[in-house]
Amino acid sequence: MLQNAHVSTRLPAQDLARAKRFYAEKLGLVPTEERPGGLRYQCASGWFALFESAGKPSGEHTQMGFEVEDIEAAVKELRGRGVVFEEYDFPGLKTVNGIATVQGNYPSKGGIGERGAWFKDSEGNLLGIGQRVSTR
Repeated sequence: MLQNAHVSTRLPAQDLARAKRFYAEKLGLVPTEERPGGLRYQCASGWFALFESAGKPSGEHTQMGFEVEDIEAAVKELRGRGVVFEEYDFPGLKTVNGIATVQGNYPSKGGIGERGAWFKDSEGNLLGIGQRVSTR
């Protein structure tokens, strides 16, 4: 049953107006639907929603990811809009100029790994950008 379902993400926002500004100004995204207490965004192959919540995200794990073709270009564009990328230096995960190479991701997509970058939105949600590393 669930293998045929579409998957989407919901992210909490303590201040929906602030989050809407962040997503527009920093990420260039405009909601396709607005309702009291929520915003819906459509991307190329999926959608996500921001909902008004008193709860806080942990910001300790990736809550949503965007797959891109050129991670350097995406990071450069977002930095130009004021997005601040996280820097990590852990065993198995080290960023260089905000971008890390992670081996072993995307095994079913013909890749051998992923290049990733992470940033927090205005509400503390940790978002990721990923580019598949292929064998080609």
